[in-house]
Amino acid sequence: MTLALLFFNYTLILTRLKLNCSSILVRLIYHELNITTMYVHRIIEDKFLKIAERYPVVALVGPRQAGKTTMLKQLMKRYNASYVLFDDPDARRLFDEDIKKFMVQYMEGYDLTVLDEIQYCKDAGSKLKYLADTGHRIWVTSSSEILLSKDILSYLVGRVGILRLYPFNIHEFIRAKGYRVVDDEIIRRAIWEHALYGGFPRVVLEDSVEMKKEYLKNLHETMIMKDVTRTFSIDDIGAIERFSRYIAINSGALFSYTNASNIIGVSYQTVRKYLDAMVKSQIVLEVPPFFTNRTKEISKQPKVYFLDSGLRNSVAGVYPVNLSGELFENYVFSELVKTGFVPKYWRTKAKAEVDFVVEKNGKIIPIEVKLHASPEKVERGLRAFIEKYSPEIAVVVTYLGEKGERRIGNTDVMFGDLMELHNMLAQV
Repeated sequence: MTLALLFFNYTLILTRLKLNCSSILVRLIYHELNITTMYVHRIIEDKFLKIAERYPVVALVGPRQAGKTTMLKQLMKRYNASYVLFDDPDARRLFDEDIKKFMVQYMEGYDLTVLDEIQYCKDAGSKLKYLADTGHRIWVTSSSEILLSKDILSYLVGRVGILRLYPFNIHEFIRAKGYRVVDDEIIRRAIWEHALYGGFPRVVLEDSVEMKKEYLKNLHETMIMKDVTRTFSIDDIGAIERFSRYIAINSGALFSYTNASNIIGVSYQTVRKYLDAMVKSQIVLEVPPFFTNRTKEISKQPKVYFLDSGLRNSVAGVYPVNLSGELFENYVFSELVKTGFVPKYWRTKAKAEVDFVVEKNGKIIPIEVKLHASPEKVERGLRAFIEKYSPEIAVVVTYLGEKGERRIGNTDVMFGDLMELHNMLAQV
């Protein structure tokens, strides 16, 4: 039964019982109906459709609940299309055991087939190649990086276009909230909520703070149970939960396998396995160092951040009323990733440091993240980077600080909020 029909039936019952239709029950149904039916257009839609014109297979990869299925169901309305979810054991069994019967059952007579969560299937690469070579157009989704492994991609060379869909970025967040007038105060408030609860669509569209927290809690448990333990054959759920909390509390710090091993109480090799599983499940990402001189700059030790700052807060068990520097740094990191950058960090052995370094069009751009900042003061770490590398521009992204610009040597140092960071990077 659809939510619309369910709402009609409940309203009819309450009317016959002469109850007030503004009751809590009716308002809750209205609320769920609005969340379910509202669609927020994603920034990558146009790019996705252009790639779909050029390749028989398009793979959309992203974290669980980032909106992959919702977007594809919206876009497939343009076509005579079928949809298959591989959480369905019958569909998965037929795909695994007899691809020709699967093709007859689910694909014949359609111009396009959407195969959702294909990472659960066996020999997906060879079977997708067969389906593409027999003239079928296919869109596939996966919440695991396993889809992009050599075992699968080697079969699809020249046949597949790959895109990533992440939780809402700040622009999509503002669109989802329905803001018509956006000034500095609204942007600041939007950044606060977005950093605190993250960008997963269902969380963004939920008004209740308690429900936001409940969704994030359930989402993390699902990711651990389905994407991590099941996909990567991890039996010790308690240990992987402790590990995820360790990362949440220490996000943005230099990551030590030995230290994590001692604190979590598992072997060094197990820590490596856990981190690899969480990266491939797109819960966290490793950030490598940027360096050109191994003797003076850190060249090996990574940092680890959560892909979604709201999920990070849920795992850490803390939703601070005022954004902390560590949380804001994780948030800016996630926004850089959603924009398509692969951030690195820079640190010398003398402990001069820049939070992030990104590259675009052959240019390196250092980015400092500060809750409070002023063009009157440029931190020692950023000055050291500018002195060594002389980038054309450097960016200080701030939450409550002053906006402005100053020149140091041959570098324009720009101070602005997150929205201005997006605009500045777009112009490089």
